[in-house]
Amino acid sequence: MSYNFQPEEYVPILKSIFHDAYLLKEDKKLDIKSMQKVIRRFPKSHGKLFAKYELLKGYNYLIEKGELVKNAEIEFQLRMKPTRSISGVLPLTVLTKPYPCPGKCIFCPNDVRMPKSYLSDEPGAQRAERNNFDPYLQTFNRLKAFASTGHTVSKVELIILGGTWSYYPEAYQIWFIKRCFEALNDFGNKDQRSEVELTSVNAFNTKVVPSEAKLAAQEINYNQAVAKVDRDQLLKEKASWDELEKLHIVNSTSNVKCVGLVIETRPDHISEKEVLRVRRLGATKTQIGFQSLSDKVLELNKRGHLTAATRRAVSLVRSAGFKIHAHWMPNLYGSDPTADKLDFAKLWTPDYQPDELKIYPCSLIASAELMQYFEKGLWKPYTREELLDVLTYALSNTPRYVRLTRVIRDIPSTDIVVGNKLTNFRELVEQELKVRKIVLQDIRSREIKGELPSEVDISLKITSYDAKNSYGETREHFIEFITTNDKICGFLRLSLPKSNLEEHFVSELKNTGIIREVHVYGTSIAVGEKSGEGVQHLGLGKKLIAKAEEMSREAGFTKLAVISAIGTRGYYDKLGYNLIDLYQVKDL
Repeated sequence: MSYNFQPEEYVPILKSIFHDAYLLKEDKKLDIKSMQKVIRRFPKSHGKLFAKYELLKGYNYLIEKGELVKNAEIEFQLRMKPTRSISGVLPLTVLTKPYPCPGKCIFCPNDVRMPKSYLSDEPGAQRAERNNFDPYLQTFNRLKAFASTGHTVSKVELIILGGTWSYYPEAYQIWFIKRCFEALNDFGNKDQRSEVELTSVNAFNTKVVPSEAKLAAQEINYNQAVAKVDRDQLLKEKASWDELEKLHIVNSTSNVKCVGLVIETRPDHISEKEVLRVRRLGATKTQIGFQSLSDKVLELNKRGHLTAATRRAVSLVRSAGFKIHAHWMPNLYGSDPTADKLDFAKLWTPDYQPDELKIYPCSLIASAELMQYFEKGLWKPYTREELLDVLTYALSNTPRYVRLTRVIRDIPSTDIVVGNKLTNFRELVEQELKVRKIVLQDIRSREIKGELPSEVDISLKITSYDAKNSYGETREHFIEFITTNDKICGFLRLSLPKSNLEEHFVSELKNTGIIREVHVYGTSIAVGEKSGEGVQHLGLGKKLIAKAEEMSREAGFTKLAVISAIGTRGYYDKLGYNLIDLYQVKDL
């Protein structure tokens, strides 16, 4: 794709396209099909149609020249993959370098070109490899791609994936996040830098990677293989806490703010010390590999920990206010469809209660140790009917306060030896549930997306449930604004501990309630933008926070803390929340 399109050469045709689009919008709701009809009526030349990015560039050009007025519906139709930012925040994923992993899970692939558990054919992994696993390049170039396809990039959730984050050296972790924040802070200020400058990093050397045949035959394991790939290079990147924290301060007022930071790790690598360190890095959410809640299944799959470690990890991160994003895997060795459904039900007991969930049915990858079990007839993939049965149960039993982010992992079919190869299996499940007339309640199924409700169509709903923290139990409150047809416009997660927290390992959280998440849905708007249409202009975030403060006072709390992201500190500061070390706290 070339981005050298010059809109000034096509002004009359572009004006005709947008003139008809505006008229169409006034007549009825503008959708993809109707917009495409307009585009086909006005070809660029010799019947060649305008590409989306060309129309977007032309639209912005005409806005700047005063020839058009901004329109949210037209912008939405011009945006490439508009659902990426329809949740109000733009998710941006970066991957760490390959590095030894403490786990020996039999289901895990062994692609030494990638961090543990990832495959080089996966889209995110390919982007990471193209950028030499450099966090700056991954972040900056992803922002550039998003901006060029019409997305607002002022509010970013930075998702750091790759193996077990907590197992990487601390100096590398600090350096990695520092480089991400440098890219966020630079974008919009240094966009015109040369390609030479942008690519002047040391490539991760994969030329000495052992053959896949050796890995498949288990002659050499992942950790041994990665150790052969210039181990010194893996460990040389480092930065100081002081360097990172200076960039945090810059980001709180930058054009591209980090409004959420996510790391992924194993339950057995979460401790009080680790929670504090990850929080200092700026993290607000943890992705945790539960995989199974059966000790027997965990042992059979050589997971390296039991459910007690998962329970402890969840209680620690909840005590510190983190959002909990669990990974759960049906079809593991030693399980079956009936056992998986019972296992899924355990997720919603007080010991666990994750806020978000990825469901990854076990896939057979040739380099995984599980291949040997399959060849011996000890494990087999579920049939289509069995998998459909498990997933329809899971989707229909996911609570309304949980976001089901993914149901099938995006593994290329060429990498899967046997079993399900359909990445759109979630759609098949949803179709089955429609036939059964079952309405899904999870957050992702109820997001408001592009709809534009008025305040009179929105009401407040509170769902409360019990969960465990490090000191006993907490009452969790999911406070949401919903439309008359139960679409979710925004929500807040409020955690009110039931026990006295004088001994809390986070000093600023002693005897406080905690706002763990505030999220307002609808197409993302730029930070500081005051006018316009959409859910993000209704002030729902402030109303949700006011309700949380009211509920906290009624429960007897004199203070309320928030686990704010680096880029949202200014927002909470204006609402009276003062930064005390790692959290912002308000006296009630």
